[in-house]
Amino acid sequence: MRISPAKAIELLRRGEVVAIPTETVYGLAADARNELAIAKIYATKQRPANNPLIVHIASAAQVTEWASEFPPLAQQLAQAFWPGPLTLVLPARAEVSQTVRAGEPTVALRVPAHPVALALLNDSGLGLAAPSANKYTQLSPTTAEHVELSLGNDIPVLEGGACQVGIESTIVSVHGDEWQLLRPGMIEAAAIAAIAGKPATRQMTPTPKAPGQHLLHYSPRTPCLLFASTSAMLPYAQTRPAAAALLFGDATRVTDKDVYLPNDPTLAAEQLYAALHTLDAAQAEVILIESPPATPEWDALRDRLQRAAYQPQDQND
Repeated sequence: MRISPAKAIELLRRGEVVAIPTETVYGLAADARNELAIAKIYATKQRPANNPLIVHIASAAQVTEWASEFPPLAQQLAQAFWPGPLTLVLPARAEVSQTVRAGEPTVALRVPAHPVALALLNDSGLGLAAPSANKYTQLSPTTAEHVELSLGNDIPVLEGGACQVGIESTIVSVHGDEWQLLRPGMIEAAAIAAIAGKPATRQMTPTPKAPGQHLLHYSPRTPCLLFASTSAMLPYAQTRPAAAALLFGDATRVTDKDVYLPNDPTLAAEQLYAALHTLDAAQAEVILIESPPATPEWDALRDRLQRAAYQPQDQND
């Protein structure tokens, strides 16, 4: 159900959920200060209550409304990467919803770089909790159609076109002058280290929880298997005539239902979830996935694909 920005604000102020576009993925948004509204996010997504939510705000000036500390390092990262696909995990103010932060002493904050999302945040005056607008562990949506496919046509959706970044934000925890990468994204660890002037701390005590850490996540309904290369994939594909494949660049055709992503990690990320949605609709027995290169610029895509293809017991010999 597509709605106008004015209707979205009306619904959000009434404590309802609305799917909104961001540059990363579409989020299922609700007023982050309204406990009943937040509960609707968890219920709609079937998301466990121990998984914190990211609060989307209009500008870095609002950080101190949510965080009890905004260290100089966090300010430098915000100045460098906001608006944009970076989430900062900071010590939370006591009044911030325990439900939003899943009982953690921290809160996750982001300023999105999507004009529709930013206008909504500014015009509503709300901070919006907005995890991906899909059922828990399933494929993230990068179009309004993907939202409806996962959550149904009754979910109000604020249309914003296809997401340009295409995968979820980089999540960084900051404590004093130390930082830790909690989830890889298209802002690479090297770019963060360049601003911080130091590499990430290997482990903070305790390490905050972050979204997207379930071993099975970002996953199509169709089972997935991850292979190191197309040559490793081919023998398996020959025994599975109903398989489909996700490949990179000009890889050799493997099945009758191959989908190709560019060899450029930025373009591949933008197209990743759309490609997996296409393969999920192909009615294949299994989706065979070529692993991207083992280099830092591909870290975020490797993370998403490893979780999409997670198997309790390794079936990929």
